[in-house]
Amino acid sequence: MKLSPIVSQPEWDAARQKLLVREKELTRARDALAAERRRMPWLAVDKEYEFDGPNGTASLLDLFEGRRQLIVYRAFLEPGVSGWPEHACRGCSLIADQVADVAHLNARDTTLAFASRAPQPDIERVKARMGWTMPWYTMAGSSGSAFDNAFDNSAFDNSAFDTDFGVDEWHGTNAFIRDGDRVFRTYFINNRGDEALGSTWSYLDMTALGRQEDWEDSPEGHPQTPPYAWWNWHDEYGDVRPAQWWSDPDSDDVDPADPRPRPTVP
Repeated sequence: MKLSPIVSQPEWDAARQKLLVREKELTRARDALAAERRRMPWLAVDKEYEFDGPNGTASLLDLFEGRRQLIVYRAFLEPGVSGWPEHACRGCSLIADQVADVAHLNARDTTLAFASRAPQPDIERVKARMGWTMPWYTMAGSSGSAFDNAFDNSAFDNSAFDTDFGVDEWHGTNAFIRDGDRVFRTYFINNRGDEALGSTWSYLDMTALGRQEDWEDSPEGHPQTPPYAWWNWHDEYGDVRPAQWWSDPDSDDVDPADPRPRPTVP
């Protein structure tokens, strides 16, 4: 491998500062894209979908677990997939490994769930082996799949969630929101777009409500709270107090275009 040029500390700092300008432009562009997502029209989901979960049959509405928003990743864990029955596909497993603790999403009234065609005992076995803890459901419906021979689909004639939401032949992530018992599809990311998902921020940025922080460019009436104030340890969200920084998190690289208010330094 040919080495890159070896330079002095001042030269390295100058090169880094030059690239940092472009990085901040990318961050602002990403914020603007998320703002556009929050203004996407909604698509009503009128069809009834059924899943099998750890607690039995569940509807799409049940997958929200009482929260306002739902994100569903279609993972390939089923007969016929490479690695079966010990593993999900390599790519979906890599994505599952990236998922941050879902308690942070839950704190923003958002549920993340995975869905596959494998029966629940197989899903629970693979989850335990791999250390995954996100809710993971069994889809049903599309006739002719290898799944039909492994699970009784008789109770799921009105399903085919994966076919209807563009994830029957490839992975993808759908975002939903509910208004009472009415469910709406708000956004869809697939292909290389899924590469960026896994962090709390990337998931929230694909939703209709976003991060729900008051620096965001969101439609009027969207729920918003001060940034940093809701952040907490993932096992203590029942006792949320405003977060406090020991120092300014961006003190070395202050960006005048950053819309977030500066945190108070104790």
